[in-house]
Amino acid sequence: MIRVPAAATLDTRQEAPAAPSTAPDEAPAVLVLADGTVLRGLACGARGSVCGEVVFNTGMTGYQEVLTDPSYAGQLITFTYPELGNTGVNGEDMEADHAHARGCIVRQLAPQPSNWRCQETLDHWLSRQGVVGIRGVDTRALVRHLREGGAINGAIASDGTDPATLLQQVLATPAMDGLNLAALVSTPEPYVWSRPCAAPFDARLQPGPDRPYRVVAIDFGIKRAILERLVAHGCAVTVLPADTTLDQVLALQPEGVFLSNGPGDPAAVREGIALATDLLQQPQLPVFGICLGHQILGLALGGRSFKLGYGHRGLNHPCGSPGSVEITSQNHGFALDAASLPAERVRITHLNLNDGTVAALALRRQPVFGVQYHPEASPGPHDADHHFARFVALMAERR
Repeated sequence: MIRVPAAATLDTRQEAPAAPSTAPDEAPAVLVLADGTVLRGLACGARGSVCGEVVFNTGMTGYQEVLTDPSYAGQLITFTYPELGNTGVNGEDMEADHAHARGCIVRQLAPQPSNWRCQETLDHWLSRQGVVGIRGVDTRALVRHLREGGAINGAIASDGTDPATLLQQVLATPAMDGLNLAALVSTPEPYVWSRPCAAPFDARLQPGPDRPYRVVAIDFGIKRAILERLVAHGCAVTVLPADTTLDQVLALQPEGVFLSNGPGDPAAVREGIALATDLLQQPQLPVFGICLGHQILGLALGGRSFKLGYGHRGLNHPCGSPGSVEITSQNHGFALDAASLPAERVRITHLNLNDGTVAALALRRQPVFGVQYHPEASPGPHDADHHFARFVALMAERR
């Protein structure tokens, strides 16, 4: 790592990449953090420069799902797994129509994928998706830096932009606090989702009820896998934009309302909080929130959210309730303040067992609950899939 000196000049000494590359393209790339840290490597993906919040994901698989997850909008993702791209990319594992991550930071990029589902190399796909990447950097050192100092804005450049110029661009980039990114990634128009799963080998597929449950899903950055799991559990889903009002929801006569995952600061999603506040005035209506939707529920109940130091992003986060532990898939940089939630109305049902933050909540006298993690498990373990069945059970009881 190279740091910007206190003076106005920048140390631009050339450093060899941390790992040798077997790919034919040896174009240089650079990563600059807001604190002046500079890492040099080789280009991958699209050529250009891009700024965003630098975060890390600890998953050993699922890079395509991660890069297309709308919750990663505005972020440059550091993958801790040392080699990416060994299984390539396919059309079934997309969580959205296109990549939402702004940048990709990897130790080594596999030049030749090998998998029966592979349709394209990761490098080619990143280029086609416009995702600027850097490879050959010491991702272990970078992750230690982020853990010690917290998630931080940064920039990747593979177009020859010098580090001093990049640093100025990074310093002008807004912090994640206060950003309503859900408004940018949400669907502009309502649509209906009826497909249970793109992959026919998913062993979790079960026959649904004769009459599907009518669910309205509010799109703050919803993943396709969530829609697939709702349909697989017997729901007919209508997806509405993030700025939807209560009247628009009730006009569809839903048997349940789902508040989706999404990017950015939950406190900035004011229209979503207003809708959740109104939904809570419908005492018999089941409501289920995941990730950002869970946080929005907490804020609608009068709670507060705060930014985590470096967030929870990966596939192996333990969350528990008394007598039960789930290994979960997570992707969030904010959390709810447990002390701010009204105890007479809210029960905290699960805690993150790594740091004790709120992992799930439920209302004591209403069919409303939220989970901070991702029970659709795309990618990740299936421990938490039962929360979809829990939502359906609430709708069945009301029906």
